[in-house]
Amino acid sequence: MKKVMLKTSLGVAVALASSQLFASGFALNEQSISSMGTGFAGRSSSAEDASTVFGNPAGMSRLKREQFTVGGAAVIAKSDISGPGSNLGGETDGDMVPFVGVPMGYYVKPIDDHWSVGFGVYVPFGLVTDYGSDDAARYWGKKSHVQVVTFQPTVSYAFNDKVSIGFGPTINRIEGELGSSLINPFTPGRNDGEVKIKGDDTAIGYNIGILVQATDRTRVGLTYHSMVDYKLEGKTRVSTPLIGPFDGDKFDASLKIKTPESVDLSVTHELDDQWTLYAGSTWTRWSRLKDITVQNDVPPPLAGSPFQTITEEQNWHDTWAHAIGASYKVNKEWVLRTGFTVDQSPTNNHDRSPRIPTGDRRVFSLGAGWSPNDDMTIDVAYSYLWEEDTKVNQVSATKGSYQAKYENSAHGIGASLTYRF
Repeated sequence: MKKVMLKTSLGVAVALASSQLFASGFALNEQSISSMGTGFAGRSSSAEDASTVFGNPAGMSRLKREQFTVGGAAVIAKSDISGPGSNLGGETDGDMVPFVGVPMGYYVKPIDDHWSVGFGVYVPFGLVTDYGSDDAARYWGKKSHVQVVTFQPTVSYAFNDKVSIGFGPTINRIEGELGSSLINPFTPGRNDGEVKIKGDDTAIGYNIGILVQATDRTRVGLTYHSMVDYKLEGKTRVSTPLIGPFDGDKFDASLKIKTPESVDLSVTHELDDQWTLYAGSTWTRWSRLKDITVQNDVPPPLAGSPFQTITEEQNWHDTWAHAIGASYKVNKEWVLRTGFTVDQSPTNNHDRSPRIPTGDRRVFSLGAGWSPNDDMTIDVAYSYLWEEDTKVNQVSATKGSYQAKYENSAHGIGASLTYRF
């Protein structure tokens, strides 16, 4: 009984870490609709609007007017699941990712020719999967709902017309709710119990960037997103399939996670008055996550047992994401955008779980900006994402086995409004 509870607490660690760490998978990458249109190529060198607070804080120096940008994106994901599934039975219909909305908002105000200040609030990462009560994966991750909301006050300084820097501390709030079914030892696959876990934390990080106008038509940007050190604390509630002494009890659980740093290098080059090209690469130090260790506050007689501290190997690796894009200025009012992105996953075939069954991805993007006057711009974007087929192969003495192949894809749509004062 307790063994299952503790194993599921470890699942909290995996899912919370993944929701914060994954550049691929079901994490969210939409912090700017104008950047979304070019596949996020040139994210740290473009500074199109106030969303540069996230993309590169130094880009605020290019915005000569006070302005705000507000918007949102929607992610509609689909997974086709095939394979034997669980040895305990259950469906594999693949409908485990619901509709996800991603809001964002930014504000920038120039103070003088050198200083600018800004503020941003956005949802950089999130995970939502819901397999349902009859799905074959329910013992490995029936429900996962995790999100991170970030608040970022920011300042930038322009040394001259060529070089500027920017800095912003990030206040990151992470919340998660996870659940898994609990096997009935007398009727496996039927009359399940359930384990539910909730946890949260607030932690501080920072974004720092530099923007260089290398030539009259070329800008180079470099942004560093720092490591964030979380200590999640929460409760584990167990509803056992049989009436017993621990049925309905709650137990304290805690874990520490250091999310890795990332570096984004981008180039924006204006070919002429109409065409602009973008390119960018992002390196992320996923190899920080070798394992996850969970500390559980368990009562006697389990205190001091091997289940009080549980470690699960992850062995993730560093990854690269590369993007190219272009925009075409049709006239004073309209600009069209497109982009293509390749993005690695840090997971491996041995440790991949049903909570985040993700692999390397490709993304094709289209976008447009409409400026009916000098004060307002409306941006829209669409992306289609597809991943390489991935396999999940898990075996446990307490949860049986689960084997499946996932074919994941997603549609993303977004819109934002920028208003200048």
